[in-house]
Amino acid sequence: MGLSKYKLGNCVELYSERCNIPNLTEWDVSGVNRDKEFFEPSKQVGENTSNYKVVPVDYFACNLMHVGRDKVLPIALNHTNKEKYVSPAYTVFKIKENAQILKEYFFIMLKSNEQDRYFWFHTDSSIRDGMSWEDFCDLEISIPPLVIQQKYVAVYNAMLANQQSYERGLYDLRLTCENLIDKYKHKTPKIPVGDILKDVDLRNVDSQVSDVQGINITKQFMPSVANIAGIDLSKYKLVKKGQFVFSGMQTGRDKCIRIALFNKDKPIIISPAYSVLEIKRDDILPEYVMMWFSRKEVDRLGWFMSDGSIRTNLDMERFYEIKIPVPQLNVQKSIVDIYQVYNARKEINEKLKSQIKDICPILIKGSIEESSR
Repeated sequence: MGLSKYKLGNCVELYSERCNIPNLTEWDVSGVNRDKEFFEPSKQVGENTSNYKVVPVDYFACNLMHVGRDKVLPIALNHTNKEKYVSPAYTVFKIKENAQILKEYFFIMLKSNEQDRYFWFHTDSSIRDGMSWEDFCDLEISIPPLVIQQKYVAVYNAMLANQQSYERGLYDLRLTCENLIDKYKHKTPKIPVGDILKDVDLRNVDSQVSDVQGINITKQFMPSVANIAGIDLSKYKLVKKGQFVFSGMQTGRDKCIRIALFNKDKPIIISPAYSVLEIKRDDILPEYVMMWFSRKEVDRLGWFMSDGSIRTNLDMERFYEIKIPVPQLNVQKSIVDIYQVYNARKEINEKLKSQIKDICPILIKGSIEESSR
């Protein structure tokens, strides 16, 4: 049978339909990330979205502008059952009807570091290191016969169906949790954060702990990106299990309250610029407080309460003024139990997606080797 070479222009067809909807929200508009997935909410949305592009089911959307800068071709296949909307900066296309390549095979072929390097090598020398549609179409690919493609696509589709089924269950869990919070937030007393949390300032004496971490806008701990060579770690703050780390800097810029709950047994240290907080009442669970701060409505409140400085900070005094509805301890525990199941399954879902991504180059290699025999 053997491999056949085609230029992409012989396989793909440009598509450009405007949505003509002027008031799409960030939750209506999709972006494409480095993992070649659509994501919502979009990072930013224009005031008038009428010229945003439609991505029909089984169509592709990609961003050709930053391929060289990111060394990745951000591209995603709409394998859902409804249209998506993307920024006008994206390129939308489909596989031609008589093309000798399946859309799913084309997609899994692109989900490899090798193909990303291939596209990166062919970017232009502009300041954005982009790629024009014409250059994209001029690239050459080698593909096996359709019968072999279908064989390996079937494996991919089976794994994808399993992951999507798992993900739908995640949505139901999250919705249940949010509905419970909404139910109790209107019928329980609201308590200021200052009456719930207290500041803890325990330093890393003798520099016994060397694991330096920070927190990001997704409210997760991460290894510090700061250069700590020659830094006196004894001045860094210790963080123990069940404690919060808070940073009020740039809350307005990020439109996010940067706070995270540490849940590991082994302590870490963080920069003295952060605040370490802990619960000072026995009738409030730290997991419940963290769950409340994970809500978008609280991030919007923090953004509104930030000051007018160049950094748009949320000062500690203002942070302490935020009020949280606190139901009885048994109700908190019930909500937290659902939330923890959701987080555990969310982590499993991310692992499933990672496995699918990792197996794509293996599937392509298998199909090529079978065609070459």
